[in-house]
Amino acid sequence: MPGATIISSGRYLPGKPVSNHDLARIMDTSDAWIRQRTGIAQRHYASQGEGVSDLALPAVQAALEQAEISPEEIDYIIFGTMTPEHIFPGSGALLGLKLGIPGVPALDIRQQCAAIPFALELADALIATGSARTVLIVGAEAHAGFMPYAWDVLLGESDRGLTPAERALATQHRGMAVLFGDGAGALIVRACNEPGRGLLASANHSDGRGHGYLLVPAGLFTRRHYWKMREEEQIPTMKGKELFKSAVTLLPEVVKEVCRKAKVSIDEIDWFIAHQANDRINSAVREALGVPEDKVPSNIARYGNTSSATIPILFDELWREGKLKRGDLVCFLGLGAGLNWGAVLMRL
Repeated sequence: MPGATIISSGRYLPGKPVSNHDLARIMDTSDAWIRQRTGIAQRHYASQGEGVSDLALPAVQAALEQAEISPEEIDYIIFGTMTPEHIFPGSGALLGLKLGIPGVPALDIRQQCAAIPFALELADALIATGSARTVLIVGAEAHAGFMPYAWDVLLGESDRGLTPAERALATQHRGMAVLFGDGAGALIVRACNEPGRGLLASANHSDGRGHGYLLVPAGLFTRRHYWKMREEEQIPTMKGKELFKSAVTLLPEVVKEVCRKAKVSIDEIDWFIAHQANDRINSAVREALGVPEDKVPSNIARYGNTSSATIPILFDELWREGKLKRGDLVCFLGLGAGLNWGAVLMRL
């Protein structure tokens, strides 16, 4: 069967960038502290009232324009996010409505930072079975909703003094909060009938034993009146050391696994488009695989960790800059909360 391949992409970042220096106004941190631990210099945040389907819309429109197709040609939507507008319904149907294509099936997936490897595998299966010809994949996040910030001070909308409690709350959660930014990326996928091109192999995994490494304590349906919670329960808890160890162990293994499936060597891969969680993680994975630095591009300094959106945003940058070319062998890889992790090999 023909493998699915990406025919176009798009991205969108909301608002003006918020620098590390800006964050230092509301918490005990510094540009040097954040850069040393993460490689991040700035990030973007969604505005009040702006949801992930809103962020996704301009990214999708850019991808449609690049592909020179209309929304009506989309047969299926796969929407990856861990920050949906609502607990239910999902954001995929909202995006379909905003695109003017109500009735097109929309599947919302919850693999967090690993959403794109899973989504590419799903898109390939939908196309291979004849269920769809054109599949839209979206990764979009609005992490601003759980940030423990005094937003008016951070964004310079007020010159009031920060209260000790506000600074203490932001500082308490700074290890998590400085990592995340908001944005959206879109990929349009179609079958490729040219032998040797398209999705060659995939290797995706989930393991609930690591569910406590990164989670939001609030919103539990194990509780009656689940919406009654302490304010801090809305803020994600993160075990950074456990996540780091999992990523630098599991990601090299899954890349080797997908290479075995496709019967290609790591040296044959032209690009490793990795989830942008932390520069230290990606450097460790690259070193474990023995891959040259120029094959593992990074944009985390400009955007932070946009979770499910990092891979399509980075792909779109590389594609529009002319660095990615038809015929390139690309490995998409990521690890996210769950734990979920995976890798996909695709020849563009």
